[in-house]
Amino acid sequence: QVPLVESGGGLVQAGDSLRLSCAASGRATRYTMGWFRQAPGKERELIAAISQSGGSTYYADSVKGRFTISRDNGKNTVYLQMTSLKADDTAVYFCAADLSLAKIRLGRSEYWGQGTQVTVSS
Repeated sequence: QVPLVESGGGLVQAGDSLRLSCAASGRATRYTMGWFRQAPGKERELIAAISQSGGSTYYADSVKGRFTISRDNGKNTVYLQMTSLKADDTAVYFCAADLSLAKIRLGRSEYWGQGTQVTVSS
């Protein structure tokens, strides 16, 4: 098992920044990691992903230029730096891990965190 634990969510105002963290067990250094979000009444959306080495990243158009995904394999932690937050960013944010980026992009990651709530007030 690769338990994933997200943290860093909260209530912020539009325009603010927030950094989410996803702490994983030691094996996480072998996994591609992704951040998803799910807003009320909407489908879960992959917003960012990062390769095992950190050398390759993916961003959804909705967050490109505002969010940055990074990882510190020494700390077994993946981060999502969010800036210029909007009310539309309000959602539960989940991290996910899998050996396959393809499976992550399909929403079929092997491991999932429990989620952390981000609420952006306008």
